[in-house]
Amino acid sequence: MIFHVLNRGNARDQIFDKAADYAAFEKVLAETQAQVSLRILSYCLMPNHWHLVLWPLQDGDLGRFMQRLTTTHVRRWHLHRQTVGTGHLYQGTYKSFPIEEGDHLYTVLRYVERNPVRSTLVDRAEDWQWSSLWRWEHPAEHADRPTLCPWPIPRPADWIARVNRTLTKKELEAVRVSVVRGRPFGSEAWQESTAKQLGLESTFRSRGRPRKATENDRA
Repeated sequence: MIFHVLNRGNARDQIFDKAADYAAFEKVLAETQAQVSLRILSYCLMPNHWHLVLWPLQDGDLGRFMQRLTTTHVRRWHLHRQTVGTGHLYQGTYKSFPIEEGDHLYTVLRYVERNPVRSTLVDRAEDWQWSSLWRWEHPAEHADRPTLCPWPIPRPADWIARVNRTLTKKELEAVRVSVVRGRPFGSEAWQESTAKQLGLESTFRSRGRPRKATENDRA
């Protein structure tokens, strides 16, 4: 099963201040991938948060991978800044939700790789160096970056154009609800069966009406 994973800086503070910070995280991501074999379909690093789309090989791999990734990154981040013992880097435990293959996976992959455009960091998504979209276009550069796995569905020939198209309000709202609630992202029948399988039924219980998402939401 495929998962979207997200974490933010504590109090939404910046995690990455300069290019070397982004590169250091990618190095930790690659090292973790070598230690816990896990397929990375997509990722995007933003100044105060990051997104991963991961495809574990077996049960338990996601938890092991994320624990090793975040523990190593936090330790090195504080050591580099000589701030060990001064507080939390992340807002808490990472958030995740499962994704149905097919069009729903395309939507999440677009959402992840379009983040730099929504946050007005670049005009074109492929120009953001710290993402899988840039990596697909520059496969020979920076060998210490994580290995990207072929998708379980075809990568469209016009993928870059798709990523650069604005997501609809409906698509944004659906993804945002899954991000906030940890709700399975897919067709209604798939959501129901997956929620039962993973014990996520509570993600469908009403918690008040969420605000409408916009293209400018920075998540």
